[in-house]
Amino acid sequence: MALLRLRIAGSDDNARAIINLLQSLDGIEHVEEIDDLMPHMDDADSSSAGLHDTRAAHTHGIEIEVPNPSTARKVRDAVEALAFDLDALVEIEEEEDD
Repeated sequence: MALLRLRIAGSDDNARAIINLLQSLDGIEHVEEIDDLMPHMDDADSSSAGLHDTRAAHTHGIEIEVPNPSTARKVRDAVEALAFDLDALVEIEEEEDD
């Protein structure tokens, strides 16, 4: 069993569309949106207030359990195609279980 982790930079609607796609694919064991565990405590008086990297798109973390490399490849291809259509940025990380 493999675990894929996605990090999506985009709107809530984009993340929801990708999650819906994942849940519709055959062979997916589990899909879960995980919270961002790092608190974002921006100080309005900070020297970095308003800089581009502090105004970045909201990110969403998603974990997907897949049974085999073939399904993982199918998930990657489908997510990349949808992200391109939505103009969202997706980072995909794969972790193999031994």
